[in-house]
Amino acid sequence: MLVEGLTYVHEHTTIDLSSLKKTEDTNLNTFKETVEEYKELYNKGVRNIIDVTVRGMKRNPEYVKKISEITRMNIIQSTGWYQDKFLPDYIETASIKELSQMMIDDIEQGIDGTNIKAKLIGEIGTSKNKMTDREKKVFKAAVIAHKKTKVPITTHTTLGTFGREQVDFFKSEGVNLENIVIGHVDLTGSVEYILDLLREGVYVEFDTVGKENYMSDQIRVNMLKKIEESGFENKVFLSMDITRRSHLKAFGGIGYSYLLDTFVPMMKKNNISERFIQKMLIDNPMKFYN
Repeated sequence: MLVEGLTYVHEHTTIDLSSLKKTEDTNLNTFKETVEEYKELYNKGVRNIIDVTVRGMKRNPEYVKKISEITRMNIIQSTGWYQDKFLPDYIETASIKELSQMMIDDIEQGIDGTNIKAKLIGEIGTSKNKMTDREKKVFKAAVIAHKKTKVPITTHTTLGTFGREQVDFFKSEGVNLENIVIGHVDLTGSVEYILDLLREGVYVEFDTVGKENYMSDQIRVNMLKKIEESGFENKVFLSMDITRRSHLKAFGGIGYSYLLDTFVPMMKKNNISERFIQKMLIDNPMKFYN
């Protein structure tokens, strides 16, 4: 599924959350600017983007495919539903079996009637410090789809919360935790919390790199150093989760290359090993997704 090279494991090539966020900044429908940034990433050695845009985010598989073709970037597309605030009304009335079949169809037949097949479930999400009833339906449906198709699951944790409970849910459903990645754990700021997840066998993502309004990158680096010292360097991914126009360079933001140009040197300066950096950006995603 992945090709040799660097991988950003949690991104949105296009996403529109403006109906709820009430700002056009959250309508990331910037074809030209995204192409420019993906081409820059390609020149820096990035070959894979895991696109976790699901139903309720105005996913656009043909748009993503076109950007993939122009930039030569291998973009993996996904299926599922997001966090409760963004769930469509039919989640209430559809059965878990019906929801699981919608995901299975995306994986086995193609997304939204296209021939573009999803190769990942998620990001499926929980709310801050809780899993709502509607979110639980999505998680249960995701488990069924995962067991049927064998594709992995990636999750959204609101501000890093409820990751432990997500793990407990997957365990109770008999899911092999080696096929699960818990997202946004860097937003907790708690390395002990993250190590607790890692001891269970899941993968974790430090996937909001550069979003210092949420969490200082120095804290992210400090946590990664402790994770490496604790021997869990095989279970961590890196990404930026760019979702706004203002994140892109063309609109005054730090851009996708910040991870490689600024955050990687910061890790090196803080004595995080080249080996661990390579694992997070190359080896670990390759192992998980292939």
